[in-house]
Amino acid sequence: MAKKIFLIAGTEDGRKLTEFLCERGFDMTASVVSDYGRKLLETCAGVKINDKPLDRAELTELLRTGNFDCLVNAAHPYAQNVSANAVAAAQAAQIPCLRYERAEVAFAYDKIYRVDTYEAAALKAREFGKNIFLTTGSRNLKTFVDLLDDCNLTVRVLPTAEVLAQCEALGLTPKQIVAMQGAFSVELNVALFRHSDAEVIVTKDGGQLGGADTKLKAAQILNLPVVMINRPKILYPNAAATFDDVLKFLEGIQ
Repeated sequence: MAKKIFLIAGTEDGRKLTEFLCERGFDMTASVVSDYGRKLLETCAGVKINDKPLDRAELTELLRTGNFDCLVNAAHPYAQNVSANAVAAAQAAQIPCLRYERAEVAFAYDKIYRVDTYEAAALKAREFGKNIFLTTGSRNLKTFVDLLDDCNLTVRVLPTAEVLAQCEALGLTPKQIVAMQGAFSVELNVALFRHSDAEVIVTKDGGQLGGADTKLKAAQILNLPVVMINRPKILYPNAAATFDDVLKFLEGIQ
């Protein structure tokens, strides 16, 4: 009987991991929280999809009643609450929990300044100038808008109606918004940073898949400082950095 896996997707590599495991005979249920994510997963034949947001208690109940053999957490590297809930829910349901997380980018550049919070990133960024280019996504935009109200912000976000409405509600003008889906080439990053007269870039380490490498290279070409928000520190009971490592772990479950 095929092992039953609940996989928290939410990223491109989460979708690819779902396909990878489905092709190898696992009974896959993938969880997403957006219509876009659901549409991507609907192309994976045989995958069951959960698109209902789940809190810790709801996830625990689903894992218990669904008789899953393992929870694989492939959420975004910065989805701290999702990952913490996954660890706790799997423990409560008494099943193994495996964290799959894309590797961080190794990039040598002496103008990378690392911080642990979005608030610290905002305060550090203002040290380098008032023209600040944000590539941190839409989820924490309010923090930057509130703390940098005297600065000129350019924000790069996904081109969805929900995100654009959020930007508008925060008082951002069309001139301040770059609504595009990545990943972006070095050349395009250079052009966008130049166009906005950026004096500093604020970003996260989303790994190569998240375009961190091309952002850093573009900043280096332009000699721009980069404020990098570190990934949240979460203690995972089991972790894997490659699809093959995930497969090996799942095959070892009794």
